[in-house]
Amino acid sequence: MRYDVITGSLAELLGGLAVILTLGVAARARRRRTARPGGDAAGAGPAGRPARTYTLIGTRAPDGHPVRIASGRAAGTVITRQEGRSRRRFELTDAVLSDGTYAAEPLDGYR
Repeated sequence: MRYDVITGSLAELLGGLAVILTLGVAARARRRRTARPGGDAAGAGPAGRPARTYTLIGTRAPDGHPVRIASGRAAGTVITRQEGRSRRRFELTDAVLSDGTYAAEPLDGYR
């Protein structure tokens, strides 16, 4: 029986192409999801940067979910959020969290 190298490796070739295609589609979907404005009034920040969704680390909304904001500002920018009668400062980062949002680290410590 004659063994043809191309026929024998066709399954591995098709499997590898399927994996590459799947990873490419997933990466594109993630980029599109992250670049969506997400409710920011301006839609984009200075210099035309698309808005990112940030999770404010260490904060909770009244319903118990993490507080998220949309901002087109660059990483390293410090923002202030009013919480009742007090104010908290957060620094926007490039760190991506498991839910696809970016982290906004508290500068005033964790509560």
